[in-house]
Amino acid sequence: MLPKINQLLYIQVATSDETEAAIEYKTRIADETEGELYIEIPVREGTSRYKRLYLGDELSAYYLSSEGVKHYFNSHVLGFKEDVVRLVRIRKPELESITKIQRRNFLRVGAELEMAVQFSGLRFIVITDDVGGGGVSFLSDGKRPIQEGQEMECWLLLNFRNGSIDHAQYKAEVVRMKKLETGRVQVMCKFIAISENERQKIIRYCFERQFELRK
Repeated sequence: MLPKINQLLYIQVATSDETEAAIEYKTRIADETEGELYIEIPVREGTSRYKRLYLGDELSAYYLSSEGVKHYFNSHVLGFKEDVVRLVRIRKPELESITKIQRRNFLRVGAELEMAVQFSGLRFIVITDDVGGGGVSFLSDGKRPIQEGQEMECWLLLNFRNGSIDHAQYKAEVVRMKKLETGRVQVMCKFIAISENERQKIIRYCFERQFELRK
């Protein structure tokens, strides 16, 4: 059964921060279209803390049937709709993708991939630390003029299991920077402009990478 209007959804949001990824938020389905669900801004369970979502955020969600059975599906944020209150547009799951077992395939995977970065007339190559359908992180030597809020054009080199090579192009924004004990800086980015076709390339790579890691 598909989730319905007014049904409560319980979601977790993909992030490389394991503590944050484990937090559960509650929301309600306010409206729907053929391929989308419109949900209210999620609230952390047991508090009044709202969770701000961004375009491309990957979600693990579940809802309860009338018998109390949990039904899980994965989705991602498609955008927003200004109504009486602001609503979040997420992809509606296919019926066959809904399961009674949680499958958090949305989580980012560790991967060292080449990524070209360009902003303010600068262009250079970095190596990613992890990648996902909602964003990437990479390591910097700390000498580049990168700061939180910086927007950049990126080209990610993807190597698939069948030997093919492809690029994913997108615009990303730096959301957090963390200095490591090695002196290097981990730069965490979210996608702010990416076509669905480019995002699917990255998600395909993540699925293949997860399969390799499990083996």
